[in-house]
Amino acid sequence: MSNTSPSRPGYHAHLLQLTYIRVVTLFGIAVAVLFAVYMLNLQINVWLIAGTLGIVALVNLFTYARLHSHWPVTETELFSQLTADAVLYGALIYQTGGATNPFIFLLLIPLLIAAATLSWRFTFLTALLVVLLYSSLMHYYLPVMPLASGHRHSLVALFDLHITGMWFNFLFTVLLISWFIVRLQQTMRQQERRLVQERERRLQDQQLLSLATLAAGTAHELGTPLSTMSVVLHDMALDHPDGELAEDIALLQQQVTACSERLQAMAQSAQQAGRSELTPVTKMLDELLDQWQLMRPEAGYRVQLPDTQSPPLVNSSTQLVQALTNLLNNAADACPQDIGITLSWDTEQIWLRIHDRGPGLPLATAADLGKPFVTTKGKGLGIGLFLTATTLAQQDGEVRLYNHPQGGTLTEVRLPIPATEENPR
Repeated sequence: MSNTSPSRPGYHAHLLQLTYIRVVTLFGIAVAVLFAVYMLNLQINVWLIAGTLGIVALVNLFTYARLHSHWPVTETELFSQLTADAVLYGALIYQTGGATNPFIFLLLIPLLIAAATLSWRFTFLTALLVVLLYSSLMHYYLPVMPLASGHRHSLVALFDLHITGMWFNFLFTVLLISWFIVRLQQTMRQQERRLVQERERRLQDQQLLSLATLAAGTAHELGTPLSTMSVVLHDMALDHPDGELAEDIALLQQQVTACSERLQAMAQSAQQAGRSELTPVTKMLDELLDQWQLMRPEAGYRVQLPDTQSPPLVNSSTQLVQALTNLLNNAADACPQDIGITLSWDTEQIWLRIHDRGPGLPLATAADLGKPFVTTKGKGLGIGLFLTATTLAQQDGEVRLYNHPQGGTLTEVRLPIPATEENPR
């Protein structure tokens, strides 16, 4: 019952809650009618009541089936549903004693739901309808107990029955209203939580756009001085073909060439942004570690894989590989020896855990890790972890950092398994 559809617009969640309330109300009325007929021996037309309850059940089934369509639930439709409930409840009360029926407070249920969900105009119309129904039921109804004039005991029995029924009705109404209000509050909290997440995502997108703009401008500005340095170093190499200075010039030329190639790789990565392919997660990890080992040959690591059948597929992209490389670099910066890498998965999620033997996370900045320009390394810019968290969030994944009980930092990456034929759920 908690699986409301957060992506549906309008009053979809409220109408779904109304179908649940109808089920509870139908069950309660059916039990009350059976008790009145077989225990109290009241004169009730069971077939007429059963027909009305059947109409309520059919309306509820039609509403539940309608909720699975793509049409949005409007305020007018929810009002019409509540109006139908008030009329059908009024018909049931008419058949069971009218205003003398202690369950006449069932008419308050549509009004309470309208007051909690609809605008004041529809709430006023619902209140007017409920008052008209109550007033009519005070004069027009089918009695359930004949009043024998001159027999005091019959009046006393009717009064006791009315008081007892009002107590049960009050208890039922309190429970039903409390349940609905709690459900409504949960729905509102879920909507508020989604709004906060969307607001944070938009803020991250703005920060990411600012960083991308800054990186593009910086890359463009670095192209000219790198070209100038390359020309000057080439002339210097011609003037000093031998000696120790020639070795230094060759080293500088190598570094300038590496910077130029890195800028070109950045441009190619930007062109391939958004492209991904389904790859077995173990294959992606092997290729990632091979590339990373070339970048960080001093780093030592050990990999632990699950002893299961074929691994699940993952949406591999340049951004994801770079994000995971950032995490591996952070672990190597903390302590390049004995980095533990563990890969595991179930039917829906993939977990990659990286355990380094470094000093761990400082408590002062642990809560702010993942934000731009927040770093635990003195020479770091605090951008890598932010970009990693943003990249994983785009795939509905996340990254978390903990202080490991055995020392060091545990970095945990969670990625969802895409639903494909190769990845059965």
